[in-house]
Amino acid sequence: MTVYLRPDLDDLPAYVPGKTFPGALKLASNEVVDPPLASVQQAIAAAAATANRYPDNAMVELTEHLGKHLGVPPEHVKTGCGSVTLCQNLISITSGPGDEVLFAWRSFECYPISTMIVGATPIMVPLRDQTHDLTAMADAITERTRVIFVCNPNNPTGTVVTATELIDFLDRVPPHVLVALDEAYIEYMRPDEAQRYDAVELLGKYPNLVVLRTFSKAYGLAGLRVGYAVGDPIIIEALTKVHVPFSVSSVAQAAAIASLAAGDELRARTDEVALERHRVTAELRSAGYRVPDSQANFIWLDLGAAAVPFSQASTNAGIIVRPFDGDGVRVTVTHADENDRFLGFAREWQAAQ
Repeated sequence: MTVYLRPDLDDLPAYVPGKTFPGALKLASNEVVDPPLASVQQAIAAAAATANRYPDNAMVELTEHLGKHLGVPPEHVKTGCGSVTLCQNLISITSGPGDEVLFAWRSFECYPISTMIVGATPIMVPLRDQTHDLTAMADAITERTRVIFVCNPNNPTGTVVTATELIDFLDRVPPHVLVALDEAYIEYMRPDEAQRYDAVELLGKYPNLVVLRTFSKAYGLAGLRVGYAVGDPIIIEALTKVHVPFSVSSVAQAAAIASLAAGDELRARTDEVALERHRVTAELRSAGYRVPDSQANFIWLDLGAAAVPFSQASTNAGIIVRPFDGDGVRVTVTHADENDRFLGFAREWQAAQ
């Protein structure tokens, strides 16, 4: 006799992380190449000495620092084990069987998985020109919609919506429907005037809005797992109720606090990526690839049916990228020498077609 498991798990896809192998150039996971800043490494080492003790479950010090950093009271902030855990928790506090979770597609792969875990129904609205079609998403809202995810910049395409589009969308969303603005890559944005908005400022007008951010990307703490949500205290209190106890380690908390104090160094690192992103995009377009403007630390190759063959060829060349079958390939932008290695492969592959 076997243990009873939920039969619907057979339909639940597992999250697929970026792959690698010894000696490969890994450009599949949107990671930062550089190690944590020196000041952050010192904080990590100091915190590791107390690893025999449980971390602060309320994450008081980190929450206070985040509140000061954002200009909001601490009760508007909830930290968690990466923003991906907070995504799942937002679904848990709003949705169950028969409810709908709405998001663009393609977008972050965890949205449909987290939705199906609670038995809710994922509603996927196709991208338009590789960007969120917020008009179509608003049209897709039904009486069963409980939460909507807007990933901006979008993962995996790197595209962003305009401020006007976002505000018009928020005006159309019923006040009882939660909107999660997932800004995991916000530090890499170099927006033009039309794209510029202040998400924290929008929270004052839209109490059904919650903003998600992370230390995994620009801050270089992907291995420590710490992110945060900013929103109305009612939402934050609900997130606290479903928080997995002690899931944000003392080391992660200390590293995040130290990272917040190193804003200038962080900006320099993200500026370098933004410059490389522009260069890589221009060279790929010159080689004949369709590449939308990205505001993240990765670029998107609109390859359609050629996505998997391209990825297989790049793997054979020792370069790991992230394919999305039938749609395209996501490639992390790193240092110039690594980007040049990828560009060399991409030119050779295109020439052979």
